Amino acid sequence: MTENIWEMRLSEDPRRSGEVRSEWERDYARLIHSSAFRRLQSKTQVLGLGESDFYRTRLTHSMEVAQIGVGIVRWLQDHHQDDDEVINALPRSALMSSICLAHDIGHPPFGHGGEVALNLCMRDFGGFEGNGQTLRILSKLDKYTAHHGLNPTRRLLLGILKYPAPYSELVGATAYGQVPAQRWLCKAQEQHPPKCYLDDERDVVDWVLAPLTEAEKTEFTTFKEHKSGHKKPIYKGLDTSIMELADDISYSLHDFEDAISLGMITRKSWDDQNQDKEYLFSNCELDNNELANRLFSEESYERKKAIGGLVHKFILNTEVKPSRMSLATTALIKWNAYMDDDHRALLDHIFDLVKTKVIKTPNVQQLEFKGQKLVIELFDALSSDPERLLPSSTRKRYVSGESASQKNRVICDYISGMTDEYATRLYEKIYYPHKGSIFDRL
Repeated sequence: MTENIWEMRLSEDPRRSGEVRSEWERDYARLIHSSAFRRLQSKTQVLGLGESDFYRTRLTHSMEVAQIGVGIVRWLQDHHQDDDEVINALPRSALMSSICLAHDIGHPPFGHGGEVALNLCMRDFGGFEGNGQTLRILSKLDKYTAHHGLNPTRRLLLGILKYPAPYSELVGATAYGQVPAQRWLCKAQEQHPPKCYLDDERDVVDWVLAPLTEAEKTEFTTFKEHKSGHKKPIYKGLDTSIMELADDISYSLHDFEDAISLGMITRKSWDDQNQDKEYLFSNCELDNNELANRLFSEESYERKKAIGGLVHKFILNTEVKPSRMSLATTALIKWNAYMDDDHRALLDHIFDLVKTKVIKTPNVQQLEFKGQKLVIELFDALSSDPERLLPSSTRKRYVSGESASQKNRVICDYISGMTDEYATRLYEKIYYPHKGSIFDRL
């Protein structure tokens, strides 16, 4: 058993004879070989699966986040080479890769449409939130162990704990809008969950935070009012802050790159977006016109170089500073990674264009709405007669549930783990008269 409290696991996990890997490398191997990780290859990132095999999926996005996350760590090691406390606190590459690869593992099929749908279905049973489901998969659901999921290290779980407060303490009744008789017709913006972990994982979070002092735990888990109507946690750990920077860089620039390739963002829309915004580029020592010429060049390698150059620039403008916590003495929560204000403003500006020209467009929203409908109707069908319709392994878990909340959580876990394709085929098998066969193997 390791003596390092952050390398400890949920249950005792003796090392095999001849084992030469670090605990972080063991985490990495388990994650890479997990079925939940593989399923990310068939879950929507932004553009719908099947549009092309070129655009990003949740899997390729997660791989890019891991590469950028490790790049940030390497830069921070060089940038803070004279500060032993920061150097000793920074994660090793295998740990950072694992945190980044796992960060989206709890997201359901059909992106935020699926998340809204499951949260609506679980409204009376503890809600649903993708980041919270990530913690649940890693610590309980994955099949590497009988009861502790991947049985990951404490530090890995701290790293993926983006929002260290439970659903029940953050949910605001006024945040939710009216639910029509046909639930799938609800407005998505009125049904988003709070950013949280799920109450069923309180025991896991208590274990993760056990090394902190009581004062640190109290402050680390505090939250504030949010414009959504829900409350939102305030603080996060060092590893989480690095992962979130890598995620922000990746989804802003790589979704941007995909949108250019698809023609959803053109040179004209870029120029229109940047009217009176030249200062955002000059503040970052960039020439907007030169950058645009490369981004919208007919030569794809020019665009790739431009995107790569932006990624590099954003990485080199990150640093470690004290977190906003006043009582933190434990290094993993005492420090956070930040991007400087000028580069953060430029990154947000680029993402605003992606949001306007891609994410919020009717074509993308219609696909998200379709996923919302499909997930809600799947949940309704399965929950109408679970012991008849659930597969045998899931049915066994359902029957063992002692409360309505536990039983419905089993159905929610089953649906949230589906790929887009699996969910679509199961929906067709249940609802379409001429689809499905007793010989189907979904």
